[in-house]
Amino acid sequence: MTDAPMHGGNLATASALYGTPSDGWLDLSTGINPSPYPFQAPPVDAFARLPDTAREQALITAARDFYGSGAGCEIVLGAGSQAFIQTLPKLRPAGKAAVLSPTYAEHAHAWRAAGHEVHELSAEADIGEFDVVVAVNPNNPDGRLLSAQRLKEMHRTLSARGGWLIVDEAFADPEPDRSIAADAGIPGLIVLRSFGKFFGLAGLRLGFALCDDVLAMALRSVLGPWSVSGPALHIGHQALADVAWQAQTRQQLSEASSRIIRVLENAGLRVIGGTNLFRLVETDGAASHVKLARAGIWTRAFDFSPNIMRVGLPGVEADWKRLVNAVL
Repeated sequence: MTDAPMHGGNLATASALYGTPSDGWLDLSTGINPSPYPFQAPPVDAFARLPDTAREQALITAARDFYGSGAGCEIVLGAGSQAFIQTLPKLRPAGKAAVLSPTYAEHAHAWRAAGHEVHELSAEADIGEFDVVVAVNPNNPDGRLLSAQRLKEMHRTLSARGGWLIVDEAFADPEPDRSIAADAGIPGLIVLRSFGKFFGLAGLRLGFALCDDVLAMALRSVLGPWSVSGPALHIGHQALADVAWQAQTRQQLSEASSRIIRVLENAGLRVIGGTNLFRLVETDGAASHVKLARAGIWTRAFDFSPNIMRVGLPGVEADWKRLVNAVL
C-alpha cells in the first residue's frame, strides 16, 4: 500500500538516495541491540519438521518467567509483535481507537486499515470516548514513559465498558521494572512484547501477546497453527532462559546509552529523549541526517517532524569511532 508507514533499516532507500558507502552502511536507524544473543544453532529437525506443541509450551513457560506474568495470563506466540498489531484490530467491530502519539506508526495504520476511526492523541488527553487505546511504553521515538498507575487508570476506564488498553512494550526489556506484564491476564489489558530488539535478533520474527484467555483463543484462531517457526522456538527458549546474559546485556546497554548521549552532545546535538536502545535528538531540519548519510551512517528521520532524528547504538569500537568522526 502506498500509505504504509516508513521504518528504519531501509538500506536500499539509503543507497538509492546517497549511493552505497565504500565501507558499507553503519545502520543506526533502528533500536535493535547491535550485539545479538550468541545462540547455539538449532538442530536440523527444527528446520526439517513442523514446529511442535512441546517446544511451543517450553517457550511460553520461559516467556512467563522472563516477563513475570501471572498464572492467569495467557501468552500467545506470533511472528514479532507486528503480527499482533495487525491482528488485534480485526477482532473488534469498527469503533473509535486512540493511539498516544507521536509513536510507532504501524498502530494507527493497522486500526485504520481495519475500518476503525483513529485519533492520534497526546498522552495527557481524555480517553473517555474511546473503545481502544494504544500506548507504546517506553515510547518510540521519544522514550516517553507512562506510570503503571496511569496505565491502570486507563485500563479501568476502558474495561468498564468492554474496551481495550494495548500496551506495546517493545522497548521494555532493558529496564523490566517499567513493565506492567505482571498485570496482564485481566480482561481488557493486552501487553505486547518484542523479542528481537533487546536480544538483537529482529530477523527471527518472534513476539508475544500477554492477555486473558478469551482474547488468547481468538488470537490463536486467527493466527492459525505454526505461527512461529521451529528455529525461532528453539532460539527464543535459549535466550529467554539465559539470565546471566540478560543481566550483563542490560548493564552494557545502559553504559552504551550514556556513551552515545555524550557523543551526540559533544557534537552539539541536543538529546531530547530515547531509551537504552536508541536516542532521539533535536536537529536543524534534515541537515544532520543528511550529513551522517553522506558519511555512510544511516539514522532515522521522521516525516511528521523534520527537526528530530533517532540514533541507535553502534556495536564494535570501530563503529563508535566512525560515528564520532562523522558527527564532529
